[in-house]
Amino acid sequence: MSSLSSASVSASSALGGNAAATAWVSKLKTVPRKSGEASFFFYDSHFKNAAVKVLPGEYFVENEDLLIMTTLGSCIAACLWDRTAQVGGMNHFMLPEGNGESGRYGSFAMELLINEMMKRGANKGRMEAKVFGGGAVITGMNSLAVGERNTNFVLDYLKTERIPVVSKDVLDVYPRKVCFLPKSGKAMVKRLASANEALVVQDQTAVTRVQPVASSGGSIDLF
Repeated sequence: MSSLSSASVSASSALGGNAAATAWVSKLKTVPRKSGEASFFFYDSHFKNAAVKVLPGEYFVENEDLLIMTTLGSCIAACLWDRTAQVGGMNHFMLPEGNGESGRYGSFAMELLINEMMKRGANKGRMEAKVFGGGAVITGMNSLAVGERNTNFVLDYLKTERIPVVSKDVLDVYPRKVCFLPKSGKAMVKRLASANEALVVQDQTAVTRVQPVASSGGSIDLF
């Protein structure tokens, strides 16, 4: 398990320093993005790296070590990686199933991520997964088991698609911050002490959407 300081140094070295990372962020902001593709780019001063934040319903695929990050409660982020092509990506979904084609729902989010990786040169037969999230972070909402349902869905989906899960940090009661470097396949997770307001709203939205259904029936580094 690598320390946070060593991860910061390696990320900084790969980009040739802060100036290069900042310039990369500026360039990324000018590139047109597809529907559902994450577009919130910034310079992460902690890792000294260019970064993109994946919001609920979004995904991002890259073959350079841009820091892909997200924050999770009951939602799931799947990080897929092809070690031969050195292409990786992350999604962020809120519920297993839903109406329409939306990255907020697991079935569409997984299909979208896999397809986008294949367009970038990845081979589905070489993909491996790291899975995060599914926490029961809202007090009193555990009976709906949104996080557990999300977790079961993604693990079953990956098993069906024959994509091995090499590591995971799921369930429990913690919100999580997840960072992923898509070229190297390195993933880092931080369990947060409590959910911030935005994360609570995000999970409450998922709970609201799932309530009608409920009433009717590798290595991971900590940083």
